[in-house]
Amino acid sequence: MAVNAERFLADLHKLRSFGASGVGKGVVRPAYSEADIAARRWLAGRMEEAGLQVRFDPVGNLFGLAEGPSLLMGSHSDSQPEGGWLDGALGVIAALEVARSSDRPVSVVSFQDEEGRFGVTTGSAIWSGHLPLDQADGLADHAGIRFGAARTAMADLAGDFVDPGQFSGFVEMHIEQGPTLDTEDDQIGVVTDIVGIRDMKITFDGQQNHAGTTPMHLRRDAFQALSRFNSLINERFRNVVTPRTVWTIGHVSLHPNASSIVPGRAQFSMQWRDGDAGRLARMEEIIRQTAEEVAGDMGLEFGPLLGLEPVAMDDRLKAALEHGAEAMAPGRWRHMPSGALHDATNVSRLMPVAMLFVPSIGGISHDFAEDTDEADLVAGLKVLDKATQRL
Repeated sequence: MAVNAERFLADLHKLRSFGASGVGKGVVRPAYSEADIAARRWLAGRMEEAGLQVRFDPVGNLFGLAEGPSLLMGSHSDSQPEGGWLDGALGVIAALEVARSSDRPVSVVSFQDEEGRFGVTTGSAIWSGHLPLDQADGLADHAGIRFGAARTAMADLAGDFVDPGQFSGFVEMHIEQGPTLDTEDDQIGVVTDIVGIRDMKITFDGQQNHAGTTPMHLRRDAFQALSRFNSLINERFRNVVTPRTVWTIGHVSLHPNASSIVPGRAQFSMQWRDGDAGRLARMEEIIRQTAEEVAGDMGLEFGPLLGLEPVAMDDRLKAALEHGAEAMAPGRWRHMPSGALHDATNVSRLMPVAMLFVPSIGGISHDFAEDTDEADLVAGLKVLDKATQRL
């Protein structure tokens, strides 16, 4: 049977209804939230209807297994705190549609906590063996909730970990989450490699004090330390990075976070990404050296360093996607790297992987405004189907 575009789009919109934000097509479906668990239960039902064997593992990764050896496809269905409707969800629903329409054995997965409420692509990191479960259970979100406590919300569904040995490879379809395809009017991107990532928390401990009576030269202001760190990092990275290198301070927590109190503590996230493992390591050296210098007479603490190495896509799987792209979007596809992180990075520890991109309108993602033209969504589905036939 050919893939059914109407059924595919209907399921994609149905998944959007779980945690719908009320703003555009946005969703609020963080890992282990009520909306996330409800969405996974619904997905499990759709997988069962497709004739797949449903399995939840101990951390909430959801598999729909074909009989015997198979190709694994999918992505994730959790979202950012203010997320778009396609990020991750597209790959899961596209995989489901290919699985139920293809005469080739295809299994489907929706990994848990790809968006990193607790870490970096947590569910697939655990399944791949990159992150031990006991270590993952100690990770905490920004509210202080531990991963081990959060996953008990799915205890009634949990089974054993799925054996990766039954899969011949993994293919993940995703929105680009950047502007290249949209700007260049291309319909399909065949991914060549995925950048590596490093992520840590840094804490500056200064001295909490009265904002009106403490002279400036006597202050040990933790936020001023953070501000100086940020300025120095931008300057010191200049001769190390490339135009593709990115770094972000995306979460900051000040204590006691009051207008009339000099902040005594600043805790913040530091994340950096690049396609070269050596450059990632050099950036880590600069970050640590700069933080130590800025701290001076303050206390300094580095949280655990989480990270994944850059990954090149498998030639055979990539060639199948190239074949599909040329068949469905001749002259409107390109090779491109992924600047965003994906579950495929973790899965590459277990089997060959490849990725397929469709455009993001305006290059917007991780936002309620995230969207892709439905014609491009269907084109991506058909490329995935063509690639599956070739494999």
